[in-house]
Amino acid sequence: MAGSSEEGQVIGCHSVDAWTQQLEKGNESKKLIVVDFTASWCGPCRFIAPFLAELAKKFTNVIFLKVDVDELQSVAQDWAVEAMPTFVFVKEGTIIDKVVGAKKEELQQKLEKHVATASA
Repeated sequence: MAGSSEEGQVIGCHSVDAWTQQLEKGNESKKLIVVDFTASWCGPCRFIAPFLAELAKKFTNVIFLKVDVDELQSVAQDWAVEAMPTFVFVKEGTIIDKVVGAKKEELQQKLEKHVATASA
């Protein structure tokens, strides 16, 4: 059963409904959510995708979501995404941080910082 409840993976949201469901689930569980706004034609997005998958395996208490900006344009607009990749950190419905660009170190540092804060 390949569902979105599996731990340690990046969950692709391919509809606005799926996106809303995942956000609500994350907010209810009070888990940190990291959203990867990406595009199939974006080189840096493809470059960082395996790294994000590794982070998802390492930080199993964090929900990792992936949104293709061409597929869900309304979501990208709602979240004011202007460059790909953009990683948005969400906690209980609030944007708490953001990384714009395929910056591995910055992404990992912010993730570790917010995970530490979340479990404190």
